[in-house]
Amino acid sequence: MDKILIIGACSAIAQETAKLFAKDGATLYLADLKKGRLESVKSDILTRYETKIFIEEFDALNFDKHQELIENASKALNGIDIVLIAYGTLPDQTSIQKDYEEIIKEFNLNCVSVISLSSIAANYFEEKKMGVIAVISSVAGDRGRQSNYIYGAAKGGVSVFLQGLRNRLFHSNVRVLTIKPGLVDTPMTAHLPKNPLFASAENVGKGIYDALKSNNDIVYLPWFWKYIMLIVKSIPEKIFKKMKL
Repeated sequence: MDKILIIGACSAIAQETAKLFAKDGATLYLADLKKGRLESVKSDILTRYETKIFIEEFDALNFDKHQELIENASKALNGIDIVLIAYGTLPDQTSIQKDYEEIIKEFNLNCVSVISLSSIAANYFEEKKMGVIAVISSVAGDRGRQSNYIYGAAKGGVSVFLQGLRNRLFHSNVRVLTIKPGLVDTPMTAHLPKNPLFASAENVGKGIYDALKSNNDIVYLPWFWKYIMLIVKSIPEKIFKKMKL
């Protein structure tokens, strides 16, 4: 059975993914910011499925603890098969775009910390010559738009980094999966007006589960976002810069 470390395990999407792996009997190591919330997530999963779950309170912005987290999980699980990085924040663009400290904070959380954890996981798996690193990025990283370019730039940086990491680790039998959800109805997007393009956390969690069971390198969730972003990326910059997106 799989031994899985989920970082950002209290996110709505991560919880849905964790449930599906728990149903398979996977052993889980759940890390997130608040221990009380982790306890609730653990209890909810164990009420549904019989498996083993470890938890750790973890702040992604505490870079000194990144290596320790991987080591703790590996020790508790007796090795790691999959690392899923599933945390992030969606800042209000207009409220932070003139505040460089907030911009740096968002980049550190949504991009730099993810790169740090992915790098440590990469070194761990490269030595073992096996394993999977899966990271939730976003369709927002496919093209910068005035409505969310700070968030999008951070996610774009993650996606490009993972592309290079995938190239490096292919030769060591280590898989790198980039997950690009579109609009998802979660607490993170509660402030946004909903429309038919919004997917449920349950459906996206199932998509991640299926992608981890497949051999995909990049997955858009739901699937139609691949074609939406293909159109968005094809618009010439001369026209795109005039659009209010």
